[in-house]
Amino acid sequence: MMMTQQQIAADLNILGAFCGVRDIEAPTPAALRRRYAWAQADILILFGGSILAGGEVAAAAMTQRLARKYMIVGGEGHTTAALRGKMREVCPEMDTAGRSEAELFSDYLNLRHGLTPDYLECESTNCGNNVTNCLAVLQQHHCPCRHVIIIQDATMQRRMDAGFRKFLPGATIVNFAAYRAEVVVRGGQLAYREEIPGMWEPERYLSLLLGEIPRLTDDADGYGPQGRNYIAHVEVPRPVREAYRHLREEFPSRVRIAEDRYASR
Repeated sequence: MMMTQQQIAADLNILGAFCGVRDIEAPTPAALRRRYAWAQADILILFGGSILAGGEVAAAAMTQRLARKYMIVGGEGHTTAALRGKMREVCPEMDTAGRSEAELFSDYLNLRHGLTPDYLECESTNCGNNVTNCLAVLQQHHCPCRHVIIIQDATMQRRMDAGFRKFLPGATIVNFAAYRAEVVVRGGQLAYREEIPGMWEPERYLSLLLGEIPRLTDDADGYGPQGRNYIAHVEVPRPVREAYRHLREEFPSRVRIAEDRYASR
């Protein structure tokens, strides 16, 4: 039986809420203090896999002095071409050709907000070496990493958190996904309740979310300790597994597969 648009939207929202982790209600010192009893992190990291909304979140955090240091991470991966296209739309004066995700977001912050990050990492190609390359740069600069805020595209936020829990055990990792998307049905089509800067088309959002659940599932085929061991264990709740199963059966060709050209070497 084919799913209705309302059922598809409901299941997408279940996956989106699970993947798009936010540990605080806003990127402010007051929100940090309420949750953690401290108001400033050692480092805030924006990952270039995010849509433009991630740049706006990072700008708000930097203006609020949410961390002592700021970093942008990202070379070229499966989201880079889309990011370059969006950057050309909103900042036509920006040179985007061949630029890494970190460089694009750094220029965006400077052009739109007059802000400059402390560190860039421009070589990583996937969520795994996003983490390891990032930590190598921070170690090189002797930057403390006891309290770390991470901002990633909402579809990949939980996996990024699991990567940090594996490679930076003992640190407090504060997640703040770049956006929260609520999918609705409007005019018989999937749409978003609110406008989000640079947001994926619904079909692409569906594909990204469908690609995350098998990666997060800690079994022989996943990225957890029982599989490829790229990330720490993630417990995928039953409602999330069921929503994924419904959507995978409805859209079997939409599950995003890993691209060999962006694999870690």
